[in-house]
Amino acid sequence: MTDALPAEAFWGGRRVFLTGHTGFKGGWLTLWLRSLGAEVCGYSLSPSTEPSLFETARIGEVCRSIIGDIRDLPALERAFRDFQPDIVLHLAAQPLVRRSYEDPLETWSTNVMGAAHVLDLVRRTPGVEGALIVTTDKCYENLEQTAPYRETDRLGGRDPYSNSKACAELVTQSYWWSYFSKAGSPAVASARAGNVVGGGDWSPDRLVPDLMQAFAAGRLAILRNPDAVRPWQHVLEPCCGYLLAVEHICRTPAASPPAWNFGPDAEGNVAVGDIAAGLVAAWGEQAGYEVRQDPDAVHEATLLTLDHTKARTDLGWRPRWSLATTLAKTAAWYRAHRAGDDMQAVCEQQLSDYVSA
Repeated sequence: MTDALPAEAFWGGRRVFLTGHTGFKGGWLTLWLRSLGAEVCGYSLSPSTEPSLFETARIGEVCRSIIGDIRDLPALERAFRDFQPDIVLHLAAQPLVRRSYEDPLETWSTNVMGAAHVLDLVRRTPGVEGALIVTTDKCYENLEQTAPYRETDRLGGRDPYSNSKACAELVTQSYWWSYFSKAGSPAVASARAGNVVGGGDWSPDRLVPDLMQAFAAGRLAILRNPDAVRPWQHVLEPCCGYLLAVEHICRTPAASPPAWNFGPDAEGNVAVGDIAAGLVAAWGEQAGYEVRQDPDAVHEATLLTLDHTKARTDLGWRPRWSLATTLAKTAAWYRAHRAGDDMQAVCEQQLSDYVSA
């Protein structure tokens, strides 16, 4: 099985409860699910940035949107019971490393207890077929090794964000062994994706939003860690993997807690400076950047790559866009936004381009 895509035959008519729909990945995933014929109920805090993909692409028009906190268990439970989902996709999180240093308790309470709340409601809500808990490539104990991390490698995390995501993985595994390993139980898995880029991300302290905002304003962007190597991919790549993973777990019983990495091929494992240079070229218009390293900066890993062999073997998933295409599509999205285009239509066109790649 190679080059698989999410199936309308599976998703059409299914009721999907998606936490984090006001976020970057959640917004793209909502649009994709709508195109497949799913009925989506999104549950999330209000968008954390202005502008946001949620507002610019009018995500609230294509789903039932509930503004709420996943740490508020009674409110989350009411939303579950009112919607009666078939499938649960959990993406809501505090997603920023630097912010996790500023507010570690928010990070752990959101990322750990939020996942536990979702899993417990999956356990207690009749009719749920499957659930996917989305974490991150940073859930691994990062030894700064050159070998890509595999799903069997040890979980860990030095900073509060990475550690909280490793904890969310452990919570998912415990729930699987305790409640979801028996026949007839909901199928549950986790997904670990590398760094994502694409249109609609305005999060602070992220490379692409910082670059795009600087380019649009006609000023030099600032790079604080140009030599850090990450696995870069377009946001649609892991979204595709998430949907394929749910299809797989709903039809294939597992003997242990399933988990998959979603990352680029080797060409996508490049340094921050290479991404910046690629986006400078894709943007044009005298875009540029300068390096300004901070000797007092908090710790962030300098080398991290993923092995996605298991996703290719089990799910038929593989990256569809080259790094050059990824950067070109990203720059094109932000140029369209600056021009005042219909950004929901732009997202839908890029999704169509991805599916037909």
